Amino acid sequence: MSGAMASDGARRQFWKRSNSKVPGSIQHVYGAQHPPFDPLAHGTLLKAAPKAPTTPVKAKRVSTFQEFESNTSDAWDAGEDDDELLAMATQSLNSAVVMETAHRVLRNHSQRQEQHQRQDEPSAEPPPAPSGDLRLVKSVSESHTACPAESTSNTAPLQRSRSLPHSVTVALRGTSEPSALSGSALSEREASRLDKFKQLLAGPNTDLEELRKLSWSGIPKPVRPITWKLLSGYLPANVDRRPATLQRKQKEYFAFIEHYYDFRKDEVHQDTYRQIHIDIPRMTPEALILQPKVTEIFERILFIWAIRHPASGYVQGINDLVTPFFVVFICEHIEEDDVGTADVSRVPADVLRNVEADTYWCMSRLLDGIQDNYTFAQPGIQMKVKMLEELVSRIDEQVHRHLEQHEVKYLQFAFRWMNNLLMREVPLHCTIRLWDTYQSEPEGFSHFHLYVCAAFLVRWRKEILEERDFQELLLFLQNLPTAQWGDGDVSLLLAEAYRLKFAFADAPNHYKK
Repeated sequence: MSGAMASDGARRQFWKRSNSKVPGSIQHVYGAQHPPFDPLAHGTLLKAAPKAPTTPVKAKRVSTFQEFESNTSDAWDAGEDDDELLAMATQSLNSAVVMETAHRVLRNHSQRQEQHQRQDEPSAEPPPAPSGDLRLVKSVSESHTACPAESTSNTAPLQRSRSLPHSVTVALRGTSEPSALSGSALSEREASRLDKFKQLLAGPNTDLEELRKLSWSGIPKPVRPITWKLLSGYLPANVDRRPATLQRKQKEYFAFIEHYYDFRKDEVHQDTYRQIHIDIPRMTPEALILQPKVTEIFERILFIWAIRHPASGYVQGINDLVTPFFVVFICEHIEEDDVGTADVSRVPADVLRNVEADTYWCMSRLLDGIQDNYTFAQPGIQMKVKMLEELVSRIDEQVHRHLEQHEVKYLQFAFRWMNNLLMREVPLHCTIRLWDTYQSEPEGFSHFHLYVCAAFLVRWRKEILEERDFQELLLFLQNLPTAQWGDGDVSLLLAEAYRLKFAFADAPNHYKK
């Protein structure tokens, strides 16, 4: 009996944690997916845990299995520090922590650089970013195995789940400090990404899967028009087929105009045309949309689409979806950086015709995937708003309860988020950046958008919880302060949305009560 008890005790001893490390202990092997942990960057995030002093253990010849067990009792022990890191890695992304961490890393590095400069001769150029923190700004094209959490905070990598796509300059570009990165380093990185796009697009057959991976973290402006046409399925991957495809589709579109547009004021169509004519002046940017040539183009695009899709017809909200495509395609042919100040009348007529046709077909491709949002009673939007409510109740119950207590219905603010794909909530340049990722994601506009909306709502949890009045709460949700948002804010939003998708997309019961 005593021998059996001793044996049981030995087996339990095998799994007992021990702070001391003995020769032969299994240590983590870090590679491309698990970069080494930086104690300098993470020092303030870890709890100070007293460590028992360790003494070297002399290797001795073991004669029994029990002695072998006692000498290797930590073989499967990840260690207290590692457990702590894993627990931290499972926490959700918090933009405040992200920005604070990034600022601290940069500030510490700047202080070290100033100390070195005082010792040596002074230099007028800003110090380069530390090599140890380059993982904060590494693009998805350079490392598809890194995760957004790694690029936006100093937490340990997720070692037990599939890697997440990297967001470009998530932490650093979200700051407004000029010391975040030198202009030359930023331009070099963007030039490198642009070269990768050009190399990928220069081949006889474009690898669309690789193009999606590269585009997830943003598409450089010079190659955005051709990339959007490819990702939307408007252009074929084969380079030789593209000119004939463009010519055929442009000819087909203007055949529709010739056949249908003259009947826009007939009794059967006049209500549709009148509503389009009323909605277009309400669009942004006003300086662009209100130019007569642009107004005519939008009217033709929307009227032809409505006639050719009688199941839904024209619905308010569809008009907003034309703008990003038109702006991206027209930017190829104007010199102004701000499209709102561009005079479209200077663009040659044949170029404008091509831009109009390309805009129509790409918008049609988008709407093909979300047409149930605009059919009678808009069942697609109703369903997505309900799914958003269920998802938020799981990921942030406090925010969900706060909205319930003040009788704020999700339809009162989220209907527009789904109907206009957040175009009325963020600046146009942010929408374009958002659509880079949407077109890179499978079912980006119909499925991934749900997780973006959830991340977008939780992004304002502090402000939401501070509001104690129904009217003020609803006004805030309908007029969110995003006027100063940039690409860094969108990248953080997309990273959090991807985390939510990874957790819930393949397990819908996780967000069902």
